[in-house]
Order: sequence, then C-alpha cells, then structure tokens
Amino acid sequence: MTTMLKPGERLDDLQRCGYRIIQSPQKFCFGMDAVLLSSFARAGQRDRLLDLGTGTGILLLLMEAKYRCGHLTGLEIQAESADMAARSVALNGLTDKIEIVAGDIKEADRIFPSASFDCITCNPPYMIGQHGLTNPEEPKAIARHEIMCTFEDVARQTARLLKPGGHFFLVHRPFRLAEIMITLTRYKLEPKRMRLVYPYADKEPNMVLLEAVRGGRPRLTVEKPMIIYRKPGVYTSEISGIYEF
Repeated sequence: MTTMLKPGERLDDLQRCGYRIIQSPQKFCFGMDAVLLSSFARAGQRDRLLDLGTGTGILLLLMEAKYRCGHLTGLEIQAESADMAARSVALNGLTDKIEIVAGDIKEADRIFPSASFDCITCNPPYMIGQHGLTNPEEPKAIARHEIMCTFEDVARQTARLLKPGGHFFLVHRPFRLAEIMITLTRYKLEPKRMRLVYPYADKEPNMVLLEAVRGGRPRLTVEKPMIIYRKPGVYTSEISGIYEF
C-alpha cells in the first residue's frame, strides 16, 4: 500500500470502515471542520453527492462511510490534491462509487449536467481575498483564502447543480454569516438548519454549520450549540462520539 505514497506524503487511518487517506503535511491536511460537517450533513443511500473543492477527498470518504451514498463526486482545482484524492479512493477500493474530477468550481456547470445532484457539500475557503498572504499560490493559502473562487461562486454553482429540493451542506466562519445568508437566499438556496460550534462553552463560536434547500420555504431551525472541549485537551462527549463513529 505504501507504494501509492509520494515523497512527503503519509497515510492516515480515518477509523471509518477501515478507510485511510493520503495526505501531505507540507501541503494541507484535513481538520475538525470536515469531520463536523460530515456529522451535520445528511444523505440517503441512493443519493448522488457532489463535494465542491474536495481537496484530498476527506468529505467524500467520511460521507460514504456514514451514509453509503449511491455515488459521490469530488471537484478539485489543485492537481496535486486531486491526485492524492484519486489515489485514496483507489486505496480504499471505492473507484466504482467515488469519482475525482480535476476542475474549477466556477466552471462546475460546464463539467456536470444541471440539477444532477441530490446533495452538495462544501468546506470552502473562509478568508476573503489575499489579505496578509505572502505566497497566494501555496496549497494551504488556496484552501483557506478566496483566491480561486468566492462564496458567491460556490452558491451560484450549487444552485445550478442541485436538483429542486436538493440539500446543500457547508461549514464556514460566523463572522461571515450575514453575507452567507444573503448570498444563499439570492440564489434560492433557502437556509433551513444552522448550528454554531464553540471551542469552549464560555467562548465565542468559531464555526457555523448550515443546511440549505434549493427552492425551500423560508423557515430556519437553529440547533443547540456544539461545544468542542470540556477543558483543554478533553473533548465533550458529543465530539468524542463523532470521532468514535
């Protein structure tokens, strides 16, 4: 199995159905946000799922392990990340269920047919533009900053590719929540469910999980807060349960 690794890469155990993922610490490794999004999202066994900006394919593997979707597709603009994702898919024997496509989110509607997915997931870049970047071409910078696409690009393409009544799941930062809500509704992606994530019970939230429905009726459910740590280095029982799934 290690013959599938390239210099600087490592193989990590996801503790999900025996699945493993190829990552490169020098490039980018998945974080807690991807794990929490896979727990928050919902999908059926017949659903066709698209992950926009899939990176090394972490959400695809987590969603397949939890929901056994009918078919999953990951779109990724960075060739190295797409290659790692494709090798992870092959490593786990999932090439018949998961497809990795190298391409630009802004051109997703040219790559895939309109209204062809039941659900779409996205862990988009959180930071606006290139502010404070020394090298905007670094993989980590592209993953964290809106260099290659904006949130509006994500919403526009999601609206075109989701089936009517299809579900969109994303994780983002609370400081952009007003903009996110306005953008979603502009593209008729009605916010239906929201959950704020707090590092500690007495701290401000640092993540927000959202579900929107294409063409849904206005009604938003705000779920109870998710708390990550009971004390430094000790997860709450909920977070422990998510990781032990």
